Amino acid sequence: MIKFFKTDNQVIYNENEIGENVWVQMVNPTEEECETISNSLNIDVSDIKAALDKEESSRIELEDNYTLILIDIPTSEIRHKKRLYTSIPLGIILTANKIVTVCVEDTPVLKKFIKGQVKEFSTKKRMRFVYQILYQVASVYQSNLRTIDKRRKEIEENIGTHTENEDLIDLHELESTLVYFATSLRANGVVFDRLTRYKKIEQYPEDSELLEDVIIENQQAVEMTSIYHNIINGTRELMSSVIDNRLSNVMKFLTAVTIVLAIPTVVSGIYGMNVNEEWVPFANTPYGFFIVCFITLLLCFITILILKKKKML
Repeated sequence: MIKFFKTDNQVIYNENEIGENVWVQMVNPTEEECETISNSLNIDVSDIKAALDKEESSRIELEDNYTLILIDIPTSEIRHKKRLYTSIPLGIILTANKIVTVCVEDTPVLKKFIKGQVKEFSTKKRMRFVYQILYQVASVYQSNLRTIDKRRKEIEENIGTHTENEDLIDLHELESTLVYFATSLRANGVVFDRLTRYKKIEQYPEDSELLEDVIIENQQAVEMTSIYHNIINGTRELMSSVIDNRLSNVMKFLTAVTIVLAIPTVVSGIYGMNVNEEWVPFANTPYGFFIVCFITLLLCFITILILKKKKML
């Protein structure tokens, strides 16, 4: 799908064709659409398709008549029947008077521009537009990271009450997401640093300040990723300790029960031996059976008190 947009007095409009100062938005384009844009703007078709490969790494390339900026942006996907986060490439191609964005999804990062929710957005100021996109990417990363931490807190609240296997799986998925985010954010950071050194790219003086804000926001997202990853490690260790402690308590309880049940087993075993009845206590005593049962119960009760005192029950 290809759409054309252009701003006038900070109001965005749809265009029917490629013109000057137009933003060309390509969302999961077909082979034919890639060829059309490639021929119209004299762009290598492989650079357009680069953003369609989910394994493509972040980079920036300066060609004779255009500049390719490839970064990773956050997105959500369904894994194990749950909505989780990952990252996909976003391609930004700058020509003399046009800007092209390529992505496999209709990302929320760009929807804000289409809805007019970004201040001072203009398709004429291409580098500022690029930096605004990069700033939105860093902001979405931070928003997703806060959502991940919120889910981690929900799992942590279950610790000590009813930790389920599902919580352990969710915690692992959150940790995997943080690894993906950390890798993508560091790769994006390299691209941003290179942008500060490229004097060939035309930009307004105030754009450099916006780029600095982008770098700061991206670095903050990197730090948030590291912090949340360490917290999740601590949460997982806590869950492991709680599970081990529960298992220890169960084993201790079963051991205590075994000790108590051993008393009547021993007594009944003794009275079950084939010996002369004159050597068996209470063998000829009236109500001897009930007396033996009472003594057995008394010994069990005393044993239970001793085990409770030693906190084994």
